[in-house]
Amino acid sequence: MSTVLPPKTRLEGLDFARFLAFAGMVLVNFHIVMGDESGAAWADAFLLIVEGKAAATFVMLAGIGLGFATKPGRKNYIPVILRRAAFLFAIGLLNALIFPADILHYYAVYFVIALLFVRSSTQVLIGAAVALPFIFVAMLFIFNYDAGWDWSTLTYSGFFEYPGFVRNLFFNGWHPVIPWMSFFFVGLALSRLDLGSAKIQTKLLGAGTAALILAYAYSGLIGPMLGEEMNDLVSLLPVPPMPQYILAGTGAGLFVIGGCLLIFRTELLKKLQPLVLTGRQTLTLYILHIFVGMGALEAFGLIGGQPSENAIGASFIFIGFAIIYAWGWQLIFKTGPIEWLMRRLAG
Repeated sequence: MSTVLPPKTRLEGLDFARFLAFAGMVLVNFHIVMGDESGAAWADAFLLIVEGKAAATFVMLAGIGLGFATKPGRKNYIPVILRRAAFLFAIGLLNALIFPADILHYYAVYFVIALLFVRSSTQVLIGAAVALPFIFVAMLFIFNYDAGWDWSTLTYSGFFEYPGFVRNLFFNGWHPVIPWMSFFFVGLALSRLDLGSAKIQTKLLGAGTAALILAYAYSGLIGPMLGEEMNDLVSLLPVPPMPQYILAGTGAGLFVIGGCLLIFRTELLKKLQPLVLTGRQTLTLYILHIFVGMGALEAFGLIGGQPSENAIGASFIFIGFAIIYAWGWQLIFKTGPIEWLMRRLAG
């Protein structure tokens, strides 16, 4: 049985959560580019569970990070955050030229919007997080969600033009501000809790479990009543991001964050250090999984037409190389190369 260790100043459980979120995003993104072909039942089910949850957890962790960086008493953080947002926006658009489902340019906008709320009450943050999914539903009745999309090829026309870019960014892109900003607001609210407390960690784990059960129960019970044509209304998939998906994504984030923080109160933390180090380089590794990982897939002729299990296998191979790289890199350097570049340019 694991022994309980005193909590450390750095919450390494958050680094481990970042690693898990990164691994989940590799699985989903490799599946997108390798082809949405049905494979073994276990592989299809596994990817269905991961889809949308990893990215949601990533956004919540970003909200926690911003909350830590802007705690009362900290000064001159606004210029730094804005410069970092500009950096993420620029490299995100470069990524989008290769991989249209890039999340970094959305991140940049989340950070800028969140700066307006860093001194808002926790009630305001939670209220905004709850309201945004329903604002999105209202927008579905006003705007055409299919505008710009070719769903057969998952391509979006007019992405680098007006009004396509704005529409994609705020309404019908892969991670639109409305309602994805909900995850960021939840993370910002979490940053105000004592995340080093076992009691808080247990509550996060419990709340995440309850939210996931509620979301899946709602979808499973109501879906059959609506029929196949109305299935999007109860879908737990991230496209379109309906309220029950936001609930499931929030639940997954709370579950992963609470669980990872609890795990790192035990002696297991010593065995998971390589994964912690990997979780500290998620920006670098996110870019590498597009330029290197997907480049390798293309070189081996694995883009398109691949069953789910092939995507899972390729993902785990890349994740394994990422762990080895991150461990070796941080034997010499303190931060990843892209993280270092961002700090040099943005402070």
